[in-house]
Amino acid sequence: MDGQGEQGEQDEQRRHVDHLLNVVDVEATCWEGQPPPGQVSEIIEIGLTVVDLRADERLAKHRLLVRPARSTVSPFCTELTGLTQAEVDGGLSFVEACRVLAAEHRTGLLSWASWGDYDRNQFTRQCRATGSEYPFGRSHTNAKVAFTAAYGLRRRPGMAQALTVAGLPLEGRHHRGDDDAWNIAALVLDLAGRGEWAAG
Repeated sequence: MDGQGEQGEQDEQRRHVDHLLNVVDVEATCWEGQPPPGQVSEIIEIGLTVVDLRADERLAKHRLLVRPARSTVSPFCTELTGLTQAEVDGGLSFVEACRVLAAEHRTGLLSWASWGDYDRNQFTRQCRATGSEYPFGRSHTNAKVAFTAAYGLRRRPGMAQALTVAGLPLEGRHHRGDDDAWNIAALVLDLAGRGEWAAG
């Protein structure tokens, strides 16, 4: 198939899924202060919730554990996320996790959103550092910016604070990728219900 035919097919596929949105949240290795010498912050968990904007519902909740290659899980990180070194040692490599996102969750095809730009920037950095193919399409929405504008807030809130503002419960554990993605998806649906959601 030539390039034009392939592009046309992708555009057609997009039209069939333009009401679906992937909401993504990542957890990464972290420390109370600076990283130990030679270590860098790496993704250790990817949470993904599929949202159907047309049906106004969260369809599925997914979790990928990712094995860090250039860092270890600190006690501070375990306290924050609940993740241990033993758990993430059983995870996928980052390259494989990116492949799974693209193949199983259609991340290159669907629009996606995250709370802030941290997740998008972390993927960009880590893909560059590892030579991995970036798994997402160009259409990204910073849900934190959209929420701040919709509610006329002076400061951009954290996810937990935004749930309080919207009168929504925090479900699951904060700083767990899959639970955070699920909660962010609830905020996206709140914005969509107010007519304040426009995919990037």
